[in-house]
Amino acid sequence: MPIIKIEKLNSQLKTRRERYMEEILTFTIDEKRELLELTKSIERNLDKEFLKRSYKFIKEKIYTAIEEGKLQRDSLGFNPVVTDLHTACLVGQEIGFQSEIMASIMLNRCVESGVTGIDEVKEFFGESVTKILSNIMQINALYAKSPTIETENFRNLLLSFTNDMRVILIMIAGRLVMLRGLFGSTDTNARKMVAREASKLYIPLAHKLGFYKLKSEMEDLALRYTESEVYAELSRKLEETAASREDYIASFIKPVERRLKAQPHLKFRIKGRTKSINSIWQKMKKQQRPFEQIYDLFAIRIIIDSEPNNEKSECWQVYSIVADMYTPNPHRLRDWLSVPKSNGYESLHTTVMGPEGRWVEVQIRTERMDAVAEHGLAAHWRYKGIKSEKGLDNLLASIRDTLENLGEEKEAESKFKMELYKDEMFIFTPKGDLYRLAKGATILDFAFAIHTGLGCKCTGALVNGRNVPIRHVLNNGDQVEIITSNSQTPKQAWLNIAKTSRARNKIRQSLKEISARQADMGREAIVRKLKNHKIELDEAVMDHLIHKMGFKRLTDFYQKVADGVLDIADVLKNYQALLNPGSENEEQSRSADNYSFNSEKEVKGSSDVLVIERNLKGVDYKLSKCCAPIFGDEIFGFVTINGGISIHRKDCSNAQQLHERYPYRIIEARWSDMGNNGTLYPVTLRIVGHDDIGIVTNITSVISQEKDVIMRGINIESHDTLFSGTLSLMLNGNIKLNKLIQKIEGVKGVKQVKRL
Repeated sequence: MPIIKIEKLNSQLKTRRERYMEEILTFTIDEKRELLELTKSIERNLDKEFLKRSYKFIKEKIYTAIEEGKLQRDSLGFNPVVTDLHTACLVGQEIGFQSEIMASIMLNRCVESGVTGIDEVKEFFGESVTKILSNIMQINALYAKSPTIETENFRNLLLSFTNDMRVILIMIAGRLVMLRGLFGSTDTNARKMVAREASKLYIPLAHKLGFYKLKSEMEDLALRYTESEVYAELSRKLEETAASREDYIASFIKPVERRLKAQPHLKFRIKGRTKSINSIWQKMKKQQRPFEQIYDLFAIRIIIDSEPNNEKSECWQVYSIVADMYTPNPHRLRDWLSVPKSNGYESLHTTVMGPEGRWVEVQIRTERMDAVAEHGLAAHWRYKGIKSEKGLDNLLASIRDTLENLGEEKEAESKFKMELYKDEMFIFTPKGDLYRLAKGATILDFAFAIHTGLGCKCTGALVNGRNVPIRHVLNNGDQVEIITSNSQTPKQAWLNIAKTSRARNKIRQSLKEISARQADMGREAIVRKLKNHKIELDEAVMDHLIHKMGFKRLTDFYQKVADGVLDIADVLKNYQALLNPGSENEEQSRSADNYSFNSEKEVKGSSDVLVIERNLKGVDYKLSKCCAPIFGDEIFGFVTINGGISIHRKDCSNAQQLHERYPYRIIEARWSDMGNNGTLYPVTLRIVGHDDIGIVTNITSVISQEKDVIMRGINIESHDTLFSGTLSLMLNGNIKLNKLIQKIEGVKGVKQVKRL
């Protein structure tokens, strides 16, 4: 990222461009100090040719981004300039200050902000920088949706993006920089969120790549943010025992050093280190012991400067000397010399009984092994001095192999599985949810992957903000927003568009359901017409007619009726001809004047209208209990499974669902113009009011004075100064009901009257 040369931290900025930087992206004094140190470190380690030409280009782009106000602090308040410089330095320290990696890290914000483009970067730096930069930007785009991503799919996506495995190393370093930056933050939730993500993803990944130094620091910071009290207590106890521990380490090392120096061919160094706070805490939990009873709080490391051919023999020679001096624990010998770990780690570990009866862990390794242990696989190749393109390819292949085989070992810190999915891709919703699909999947596949209902109504999508049709093929990392329409239904042609088995199965299932619904609509239309003519459906006769008309399946016949391909009048005529040969016209004429389920045309359309009257005959109907319609209400009919008709109010709570799910079973209905002929209908009212003396008596008095109103029951409950209750009444229609409600609302103390 930006390299900003600041000669004096408190001096007045001289150039116009620097003044813009000060005004737009404010740098604190601490950040200025960091920038000065970081830029010096980078300049000191980069080659002269890069500094002369490329470095100038990078600085120009960064200055422009700052000047135009395109570099802003992120959602956690981090300065992007400082963050990326820290990341660049950390990556450089771990795998070397390679110009390609440095340029990619320092330029990614400039490309994201539009100050420069991928094509310009490719022309200036070449293909390698462009590939690394593209990967970094893709992952940054994912994190733009959320400061942390903890899903298993994201781990896989992270790998599928990284054609160059160096990006994985950059991501680990970037997350450690963030953890360090949160040290002084007061945002507890942010600290815990980032720490949890590091524990689930980046710490195990650093472990598998052998970056133990980075891993250990991330573990301690994660513990500090998630278990602050535990961390503070262990830190305090370690500090209190530091002096005695250092004395003990010195007393242990001194005789060992003396014996090793007696071997003239051995070149070595010895150091003692206290174990990380997190490793101590994990040991306490595993052994279920307090801090005072954890004795192996430190490890002694003997590092040999050995020739490659003599590494193993000299390590075992040192082991024999230590084992002669201190009794080893045979169950705690770990030989990673003969069979190194999958991440390249090589070392010989033993635990011996030291002075005062305390167990001490001793690690024996060579300088090369120590470099690998501290800095991972990258150090292994760098230590051998392999700087060629082939050497780099070998390094990246080793890292990829490690990641592909993550999960083979059953160590406590490698429980999660991370693979490269060569035949899969990962797609985001606008909310940041991640879905895994097969390569080649379309918009339609993605819609059905989310939900069947969404897939059935899909008409297209917005992919990365661009409108595309349902047949559009998705790419890894796309952000997709599905566009739907309530009028959309699955089509047979969709089976040729969908690529995933899930989508194709759901489409077939939906097509069958649509076909079945249409068949039901056709059958019910015929049944309704027959009932209009006072004719009961004879299944045997209808089956005979269907086969006579050339249909092999009943559903095909009824579907043609629903689609309007077959005229119901013609079907009815043919049915009557089979039912009563020669008398169909007479029957039709005789019944035309008597049916109550009329085919009268109303203003709104030409559908059949059920007219509800007291002496209605030939139609099995009933008033629905869910909404209890009464004379005068706006109503509709719903054909039930047994063929009867249920009458509902148009404002019934179930009306919308019935219309949406069963539109083919809805019929128009109205009350007869002749009036209700004295029929009384049940009604329930809910009343809320002040709990005043006599208010209930006043309400019942109003009801008793009304003609054609019968009170069937009353239920009242008191709540502090209010009461609520229900009245069960019988009355002759909604006109009478509305008048009664107005009168009850006029009673003093009544706050609300509502029909249930």
